[in-house]
Amino acid sequence: KSGEYVSDKEDEYVQLAAMHHFIQFGSELNRDNVERVVQECIPTTNIESKSMTKWIQLITSAVSQKMYVNGNKKAQQVKGELVDIALEKWPLDFSKFYEVTMISGPPLPKSRFVVAVNSINVIFMERKEKRLIEIPYLEVKKVNMTSENHQTVSLATLRGEYVLMCVEAADMVKVLEFNVEGLRKRSRYAVVQQDVSKQDDPMFLVCKRGDLLFVDKDERHSQDENWFRATNQRTSSSGAVYKDNVQFLPTLTKPTEEMLQLFSPKHRKASIATNVPMGEETVAPVSLKDFALENFRSAGKDGGRGASKGVTREKLWAFSREPIKQPLMKTLVRSSELSGLACNAFTAILKYMGDYPIKNSRSPLELTEQIFGPAMQHKALQDEIYCQIMRQMTSNSSRMSIERGWQLMWLCSGLFPPSPNLKAYAQRFLESRPKDLLSAGCLQRLQEICSKEPRKLPPHQAEVEAVHQNSTQIFYKVHFPNDTNALLEVTSTTTIKELRCSIASLLRLSSADGYGLYMKTSQKVTTSLDEDKYFFDNIQQPSELPKKAKTKKVKEGNMINLPCLVIFKRKLWFNVIPGKDLIADMTFHFPQELPKYLRGYHSCTKEDMTNLGGLLFRAAVDSDRSQFVMIPKMLNQLVPADQLKIMSPEDWKKNIILSYNRQSGNTVQEAKTAFLRTIFSWPTFGCVFFEVKQTCEPDYPNILWIAIHKKGVSLIDPKTKDLQVMHPFNRITEWSSKGNVFQMTIRTLVSGVSFVCETPQANTMEDLVRSYVRMYEEQKQFARPRHSIFS
Repeated sequence: KSGEYVSDKEDEYVQLAAMHHFIQFGSELNRDNVERVVQECIPTTNIESKSMTKWIQLITSAVSQKMYVNGNKKAQQVKGELVDIALEKWPLDFSKFYEVTMISGPPLPKSRFVVAVNSINVIFMERKEKRLIEIPYLEVKKVNMTSENHQTVSLATLRGEYVLMCVEAADMVKVLEFNVEGLRKRSRYAVVQQDVSKQDDPMFLVCKRGDLLFVDKDERHSQDENWFRATNQRTSSSGAVYKDNVQFLPTLTKPTEEMLQLFSPKHRKASIATNVPMGEETVAPVSLKDFALENFRSAGKDGGRGASKGVTREKLWAFSREPIKQPLMKTLVRSSELSGLACNAFTAILKYMGDYPIKNSRSPLELTEQIFGPAMQHKALQDEIYCQIMRQMTSNSSRMSIERGWQLMWLCSGLFPPSPNLKAYAQRFLESRPKDLLSAGCLQRLQEICSKEPRKLPPHQAEVEAVHQNSTQIFYKVHFPNDTNALLEVTSTTTIKELRCSIASLLRLSSADGYGLYMKTSQKVTTSLDEDKYFFDNIQQPSELPKKAKTKKVKEGNMINLPCLVIFKRKLWFNVIPGKDLIADMTFHFPQELPKYLRGYHSCTKEDMTNLGGLLFRAAVDSDRSQFVMIPKMLNQLVPADQLKIMSPEDWKKNIILSYNRQSGNTVQEAKTAFLRTIFSWPTFGCVFFEVKQTCEPDYPNILWIAIHKKGVSLIDPKTKDLQVMHPFNRITEWSSKGNVFQMTIRTLVSGVSFVCETPQANTMEDLVRSYVRMYEEQKQFARPRHSIFS
């Protein structure tokens, strides 16, 4: 209420208010109690931006959910859940703050900053809005006070050791140790410290050093026993393990694959350097000197600033502040086009790393476009870019420059792999710098991209902004048809299919099949995203089109980031049975089918419309009978647009109230499900409708509705809503679109007949037909011949 917890999501305020209502008043709903909750929980500005009635409706609907009304939850349990939600969403409000000065450690933009310690993680921050780094307790290896007199704290993590000077060092260490050890005691995840081979007793679990175990901590297990039962997450085998052989991880959730890599024996060997004082490397950082002798052009004399009248010879493999006039790789020297692109990329690298003055302001994104853009189009430039970045990170004394070099390496290793000739050198280059913040991440990304298809386009704005803040986690907002949204973590090589499955898992849908991702631009153009392509490549393509129309070079970097929405919705309507998956019904099926009904696409009786009008009215107002007077003004939300005039507003009101009263006792969710069950029986349920203009078939009207559905493509007369013809997918042999023209060929007994029409959505029609045909072909491959889906 006081505004300490700030959120840009309405749903979060509603959720917290609903939980507060349950704690105070239980699941029994009373308007006065709900209004009191609104006054107590919702900030005044939010109440003013919406009506009090609207907030009451939202909170009433949330309290009506099964989780509160089925009686399984207790107030005390909900109290704990409310605190957990607030802690996860607003960790800084649960933190203890310490002002520190960093004496040594992995590079950070600032040496003086604030450390926020809470039960989730440790945050280094310059101010509340600018976080330098977040360290989960899973990454904390050891914390201790190195000197009581100097009040110095040593925080050893998997990515390096931070030595911090702090006035409250003793208290900081005490809080950190309490949190880490508390999590270890509650944790059910442990890492094996040494190999355990097969024993004579089969009850013991075979495991390797670095394996992740899930520990069975049931009530029968005694803390005094020196062994416990566990399941090896690598082999899925279960058995007994001695406590001395494992280390419990300070986490209550399963570590990610990236995190497990940091616990691997290979990474631990590389991380030994973190135990020695700063500046004393156990392994000298590897350079490209040996690779340069074989693959770089001949070095010229260094005539740069500060050089001694041309007596020194240029070190092509070591840091330089001067732009280059020729590429590093000798294979590029003879190509004037590639040479020019390589030299421009190097200048952009100098500018990004802060080693070259910039006349006009350039955003990081504009510079990464200039660095990586040409290499995405010319494979011959890709090794050149790797070498230029590694060169600028070798013998570089500027901490800030090195940090930005790592950012470029992180971006590069998520776009394309080095050639086999360069790969081993690049790998050793990264492995020899284990103390750098992004080193492990770059190494992992390099290994991953070597086994995947390279990206098609340079880094997206979200990738550049994330790594520019030294964050390797990227979250992207995905919108759903019911006006909700979620933040999904994506990587540089997340495909649309992988993201689709992640969203389905997050929402707990019964299946990910049949859903699709779409992008809606500021020009209201909605494009289906290709399942097999990378997410960040997909959402850039339409945004590039306006570039050609722009002549000012300074604006080019912004063209790729035109505002757009990523939408997840039902695409293919097969295996959809209302009531079978209520989450899918409420999130997708109802909000997607309702607009089609209200636009008048379905053929239905007056009785159907009054029945559905009552259901839609209940879905809108729940049990608030005072809203009856609003029905005449709400008719466009309750009745198909083309049927509004068949009765007067008062007659509609009377019939809708009768229908509403017959459904007494139904919840909002039940009303929405009943709506879906009614239209499910209609042949046009699940259709996607397109209004088209055609002149190729004289027997059909010039203006037609084309309805694409699970059985095929239907042609409908929009005036009468009569079906003209339905073409099953197994008779559609060809389909294509070009501009506003859609064409398909239908197989007949004699030959193929072409149908041509015009619509601004021709491309969407082509994609939808292709998706249905592909679905049936995939099902056909797994089906027996006699059960063919086309039969």
